[in-house]
Amino acid sequence: MNDAHLHLIVNHFPIIGTILGLGILVTGIIIKNNSVKNTAYALFVVAAVFAFFSMATGEGAEEIVEDMPNIGKHIIHEHEEMAENLALVLYLLGILSVIGIYFNLKNKAKANLISFLILTIAIVGAILAQITGTTGGEIRHTEIRNNTNHS
Repeated sequence: MNDAHLHLIVNHFPIIGTILGLGILVTGIIIKNNSVKNTAYALFVVAAVFAFFSMATGEGAEEIVEDMPNIGKHIIHEHEEMAENLALVLYLLGILSVIGIYFNLKNKAKANLISFLILTIAIVGAILAQITGTTGGEIRHTEIRNNTNHS
């Protein structure tokens, strides 16, 4: 198993985890249930961990595919830039989620404030996740590219 294969295995978790976590967090905020919020926070932590693994395998995957026909360095670079931004947001989201879990378990007064901060960052993360997933998909799936002459 090479880095390209490993990257394909782990790269979906940050995207799916962020999007699912966002939906669960919104639900937890609406129904005012800390257990539901903590579930979302746990998903954000998992998404951050898998973002780390995605970044760790991305460079090796790039080396394997960058010289393949119809790929090109430009399209990989675009994906890499988006992935770096997403990873930073998810690392922040993961750290704040650990704090959010702690605040909820200790019934801290700032627990609601942090849930709205996490919600805001999760929305940014979900947007970046969608863009990162699309730019990653475009590397090998030429049929989803807006401009098929990106190579």
